[in-house]
Amino acid sequence: MNRRHFLQGLSLLSGGALLKPTSLLAAGAPAFPVVRPAASQRRFRSRTVEAAIKEFQRKVPDAELGWLFENCFPSTLDTTVTYTLREGRPDTYIITGDIDAMWLRDSSAQVWPYLQFIPKDAELRQLVAGVINRQTRCILKDPYANAFYGDDAKVGEWKSDLTAMQPGVHERKWEIDSLCYPIRLAYHYWKSTNDAQPFDAAWQQSIRKVLLTFREQQRKADRGSYKFQRETATATDTQPMSGYGYPVRPVGLICSAFRPSDDATLYSFLVPSNFFAVVSLRQASEMMTRLAKDTATARELSALADEVEAALRRYAVIDHPQHGRLYAYEVDGFGSQVLMDDANVPSLLALPYLGAVAATDPIYQNTRRFVLSENNPFFFKGRAAEGIGGPHVGQDMIWPIAITMRGLTSASEAEIRACVQSLRATHAGTGYMHESFHKDDAAQFTRSWFAWANTLFGEFLWKVYQEKPQLLT
Repeated sequence: MNRRHFLQGLSLLSGGALLKPTSLLAAGAPAFPVVRPAASQRRFRSRTVEAAIKEFQRKVPDAELGWLFENCFPSTLDTTVTYTLREGRPDTYIITGDIDAMWLRDSSAQVWPYLQFIPKDAELRQLVAGVINRQTRCILKDPYANAFYGDDAKVGEWKSDLTAMQPGVHERKWEIDSLCYPIRLAYHYWKSTNDAQPFDAAWQQSIRKVLLTFREQQRKADRGSYKFQRETATATDTQPMSGYGYPVRPVGLICSAFRPSDDATLYSFLVPSNFFAVVSLRQASEMMTRLAKDTATARELSALADEVEAALRRYAVIDHPQHGRLYAYEVDGFGSQVLMDDANVPSLLALPYLGAVAATDPIYQNTRRFVLSENNPFFFKGRAAEGIGGPHVGQDMIWPIAITMRGLTSASEAEIRACVQSLRATHAGTGYMHESFHKDDAAQFTRSWFAWANTLFGEFLWKVYQEKPQLLT
């Protein structure tokens, strides 16, 4: 998200230094105080999610984990959704938390953990259908924008960005994953429900627009129509070279001006996002074949997926002196690469979670060892925890999302348990996950209201409870 929003709520910025928020677990206070909004103040209620919370608390003996699950898992529903009907169709606007805008990425990720409940929860199913409908309108409005307002006429704080801004758009940072996440959500909604209602002519047109955008950003003929610059002192909030970024060789990969952190890429071929695109293109192809009967577009989607996949095999794999063959984070097609990983998803660590590679893939396993080592410049290890951060918040700041993703992609019971215990120990007494916290002191954190981190942590706990409940004791 934007830097001006980082340190809000309980985490304050004073003279450039993070101040420690007051813990909710102060002396004499209840061990686990009520921090979840009162029922009358919650934005949406799901009976199946509430039943899951009760089951978890009844079956898991660790009271603190039960408290955290009750707070975090329904956080998106409790605090961020606005559900209405628009011309008789579900319409769901979802903010990220402390920023009143809807990111295509975040909104998809925030409701993703609820998909497993929608076959038995008609109201929740309509809520998710409303997200798909809203995202379709957003993509048709501007496929290069990453975040939108609930009010289509609103002119926002980034109106002076040097790009094709229009009312209703909060921010126009081109990120491949902004178009992949809605496809992921749509595909798995369809698979879970067999409901074709959201996938009307407008949705089908949005998929064709995704295809055109990805093709344009392969930059085979020219640099394309998109460029972005911002008047800022923060280098990661803008792009060089007149807003097009550093040159790339057109090798079949798709350019992404920004990472899922909303930070600028150094080399535009962002490898995790290109992996994500391959998966999404194939999912879209299946849906266009089955639902739209548009075999021509389906073939184009599949052909692009094949082309990007072949380019990843050729240009994204490098030889590391310690870790062997692994995936670079960014490449330019000329032979240069960035070796790192970032906390935000898609990341190299998260590739199996997105269905992009098998967790047993030897190159992924080498990559995993690299990104979870001090050879990754954004892997931080301190007195409070160890984990991946990124440039977005800065040095020594670990992201709970990355710790959660480490657990979600692990086959090691010891590692999964360690991730659960690390997250349990670093909520700073608030009962919620945060955007990031300092490696030596979890009470120094950013964003007290960040629903993606909360809901993803709930997804992790529920998965462990269902598959390996002994790790929660």
